[in-house]
Amino acid sequence: MKNSNRIKKALNNRDRSQQVMQPPLATLLLLGVVFVSGVGVAAWFAGVGVIQQVFTQIQLMQDNPPMWLETPMVMGKYLLAPTIMLFLIAIAVMKISPLPQTWSRVLVVCILLGLTIRYILWRSLSTLNVADPLNGFFSLGLFFLEMLLLVNATLQLFLMLRVKNRQREADFLALQVLDGSFYPSVDILIPTYDEPEFIVRRTIIGCQAINYTDKKIYLLDDTRRSEMRQLALELGCEYLTRPDNLYAKAGNLNHAIPQTNGELIVVFDADFVPTKNFLIRTVGFFQDEEIALVQTPQSFYNIDPIARNLGLENVLAPEEEVFYRQIQPIRDAAGSVVCSGTSFVVRRSALEAVGGFVTDSVSEDYFTGIRISALGYRLVYLDEKLSAGLAAENIAAHALQRLRWGRGTLQAFFIKANPLTIPGLRPLQRLGHLEGLLHWFTSISRGGFLVVPLAYSFLGIIPLKAAPTELLYFFLPYYVVQLTVFSWLNQRSRSALLSDIYTLVLTLPLVMTVIQVMLNPFSKGFNVTPKGTRNDNFYFNWRLAWPLILLFILTAVSLWWNLGMSVMRGAMMPAMAPEIAEQLRGINLGWIWSIYNLLLIGVSLLILLDVPKPDLHEWFDLRRSVRLDVAGQTLWGVTTKISELGAEVALTQLGLPILPKGETLPVTVEILEEKMLLQGQITQTGVSDRFPSVQIVFEQVNPSQHRVLVEMLFCRPGQWKRQDTPGELQSLWLLLKILLKPRVLFDRQQKTSVVAVSQV
Repeated sequence: MKNSNRIKKALNNRDRSQQVMQPPLATLLLLGVVFVSGVGVAAWFAGVGVIQQVFTQIQLMQDNPPMWLETPMVMGKYLLAPTIMLFLIAIAVMKISPLPQTWSRVLVVCILLGLTIRYILWRSLSTLNVADPLNGFFSLGLFFLEMLLLVNATLQLFLMLRVKNRQREADFLALQVLDGSFYPSVDILIPTYDEPEFIVRRTIIGCQAINYTDKKIYLLDDTRRSEMRQLALELGCEYLTRPDNLYAKAGNLNHAIPQTNGELIVVFDADFVPTKNFLIRTVGFFQDEEIALVQTPQSFYNIDPIARNLGLENVLAPEEEVFYRQIQPIRDAAGSVVCSGTSFVVRRSALEAVGGFVTDSVSEDYFTGIRISALGYRLVYLDEKLSAGLAAENIAAHALQRLRWGRGTLQAFFIKANPLTIPGLRPLQRLGHLEGLLHWFTSISRGGFLVVPLAYSFLGIIPLKAAPTELLYFFLPYYVVQLTVFSWLNQRSRSALLSDIYTLVLTLPLVMTVIQVMLNPFSKGFNVTPKGTRNDNFYFNWRLAWPLILLFILTAVSLWWNLGMSVMRGAMMPAMAPEIAEQLRGINLGWIWSIYNLLLIGVSLLILLDVPKPDLHEWFDLRRSVRLDVAGQTLWGVTTKISELGAEVALTQLGLPILPKGETLPVTVEILEEKMLLQGQITQTGVSDRFPSVQIVFEQVNPSQHRVLVEMLFCRPGQWKRQDTPGELQSLWLLLKILLKPRVLFDRQQKTSVVAVSQV
């Protein structure tokens, strides 16, 4: 009781202290920079002499760059030599080392860092156009946006020089857990708000299936639902609730901490189901007293809405894979692992030492990890898929989730757990967190890149002064090498082109979110991502689409204008004045840029069309041998798809007659590997991959049978495999095919499968 009261007192004191936020210095600094920049621009446009002289001097320096930034006086084909040589080196390294090793990763990163520095010097000392205020405004604006992106990329590359992979360490540490020499008690907390009962049931069953005896499972119901209380009673787990919803998920977890007593605490979101070996693989790390938290990746057993809406379900890896394959391992090496809110294990004493989960941000997980690190504890990342949950099920939920993540992370500038200022972190740790904070500001850069090509056409400005030979010599090597190794460095989780697509969909909402947070960081509270939804029709998200539609129209008009000017240039070049010829060279760059933007915006608009998802349950491509007793005969087969509700079975012999439409046939299904009998109805017969097949819906599934199904579908160790994303050329081809053959108009097979699944 004394321990419980002590924890409650610490939590209450912590919550009261966090009511007083730090002064909004970040907001004042941002407004100050904007104000000073605005005054400078206004003075420049007004013709203030001193300002004019400064920019005249800058332009003179741009027109006369250092000799080492001048393009060699050789023919164009020789200017391609650096690009070709570096491209071949990159290809050779990737062939020798298909997976990044220490030597190959360091070599490639050093090449990229060198090319990045070279490119930045060229851009800053040779390409700016400040001859007049209008050109200068756009030229300096583009330069700033580009530098923001490059600083973030450079930080990431620097951190990539060291990467941690703890799988072998986990192999060794698991031995002490398996032989019982290290076996701490564990409390598993499942916070729930409004998730459907069938989703929470699945998670509880998965937690109970974990191979670890000294564990206790708590369902933390923040909506005080009678069905949740009944579910906990039925399944045999503890049930906790509270009289209010103060501080959302963080408050729910903090309310439970004093009422539990395990040495370790595990948190699973209500839709995340662990594999049976989750604790065996993670608990061993806590033999080191300095380790306070072990984070594992978030995997998903359903298809994310972007891949589904594009019809690339079996092609694209989930968006989060980049973070968990690339970012978290380099964060681990830097000591700045991000606690991701689910599928992690934390040491109770460390959590108590920081007063529980942080409540003054919607990203309670991230800042709790920072506070624990600041006390000198270590957070580690185990890159093994030991659980799986539900990805956002439509594009609106996807946007809600990403904007909440961005809002919560940027609240770092306004709370005491700011990783840049909180005492106790090492410089390298702060650098890792700085990279994560800057990531959200890069949405401003990407938004600017959509607008700048329009200035070429409608305002006649040249924001980047560069001859074609300069682009070949300075820009092309950097761009080609980066494009070549992009997917290799992120463990084949995303190509550069597909990364741009995933980013562009939410670029403009993210820009607005960044601005809103920096001006009013706590204007919005915690929004739960909807889970367990269904949709029987196509639905277009006009709210997210209308800015992109406007940009698409403006970009198409500017492209038409630019192409017309390019044709005019070809007809009139001999008689053109030098300044007009220079403008038209810029227009050539503008139309190339516009074509790329049109491609990205076009695909993004297709992403915003949610395709039907009529089934609440996921179907898995899982092979299990089955015996069917139907109509007085025994048939043998193999499952091709299976869910908690039914199965599709490919039969190994003929004998079942064609079932008339609308009729059903009783069947007894025995899943041989699981030694389980199920009663069901055959709802459809047909042919699949040249084999006779039947579709079966289970009926009267009792709790013990459902438990076996859940364990079979969700809890098998090693079942969640990595999926590699196509390379750059294949990605480009896929996107062009999608544009020419939109799913809503041409994918008849999808419509047929939707009908079939809904019948099952």
